[in-house]
Amino acid sequence: MVDLTDLLTDLADESAHLDALVAPLPASDWTRPTPAPGWSIGHQIAHLAWTDHVALLAATDPEAFYATVTEAPDVTRLVDHGAEAFLAPPAELLARWRAGRAALADALAAVPAGAKLPWYGTRMSATSMATARMMETWAHGEDVGDALGVVRPASDRLRHVAHLGVRTLGHGFAAHGRPVPTTPIRVELAEPGGDTWAWGPADAAERLSGPALDFCLLVTQRRHRADLALLASGPVAEEWLDVAQAFAGPPGSGREPVSGNGAPA
Repeated sequence: MVDLTDLLTDLADESAHLDALVAPLPASDWTRPTPAPGWSIGHQIAHLAWTDHVALLAATDPEAFYATVTEAPDVTRLVDHGAEAFLAPPAELLARWRAGRAALADALAAVPAGAKLPWYGTRMSATSMATARMMETWAHGEDVGDALGVVRPASDRLRHVAHLGVRTLGHGFAAHGRPVPTTPIRVELAEPGGDTWAWGPADAAERLSGPALDFCLLVTQRRHRADLALLASGPVAEEWLDVAQAFAGPPGSGREPVSGNGAPA
């Protein structure tokens, strides 16, 4: 079982890595478009700040958290509205994000063992919430890196993202309106240090293997399956490559395959 203290340390490190990437940018670069349609680098950081804010409400004031849904003018655009509401000049936005993520870490550390926090369509433990924040911070960091043409090095922190990707197998199928499989799947991923991370029965007939980075890019829908070195064996594992989704909500549109010249198709 993942220790919450260690997880929060990894989340802080992942946030600091992205912070170090965007903090030196001139204000003009914050308006650069990212692969998310309509979102600039500023929108990406604003989204993280907004999500940390509502996660903090979930941990400290559930009624205020629920109000973010019940009082939303258009719940289908909740995420977009959140990013737009938190968008600000770079220095102000950076200060807001830094303060918010620190406050959230303190709040999650104080959640009583066994307590469940409200979230959109579900409830989760403090550990699960921290894992979800890790996944989002890393995934949106990839969007920022893509916008800047920067390849960010993979780290062992990806294990949290990969773990969430495995745990949300059923959600991916359900979000796409498909029956949730009950067949066990063996997942074996080559981690950045060269060892293997594994989930599921060793003798499972259904199998998925490949680089951990590629799996994380798949489940966060940052790359199309055609551009990843993932090997699926069995019909369920094969279908999973089409519906994998580690984040909550309706099915994401995903990314188009990369064209032959290296640009998004």
